Amino acid sequence: MSTKPKPYPSDVSDEEWEFCASYLTLMKEPAPQRTHSLRRVFNALRWLVRAGCSWRMMPQEVPP
Repeated sequence: MSTKPKPYPSDVSDEEWEFCASYLTLMKEPAPQRTHSLRRVFNALRWLVRAGCSWRMMPQEVPP
C-alpha cells in the first residue's frame, strides 16, 4: 500500500499548477515515455530552487 507523501511548503498549489501546466506540457500527461508525474518533477525543481541545495541532496521521494 502506497501512501501519499506529505507535501513540502514549496509544492505548487492546485491553482498554480492549473496555470503552469499548459506552459510546461509538450506531450500529454499519460504519454508512454513519461515515467514520473510532471507535477512531481515541477515540485522537485521548485524545492531545489527554494532550498538552494545540490540535486544530489534532494529528498528520496522526489523523482530522480
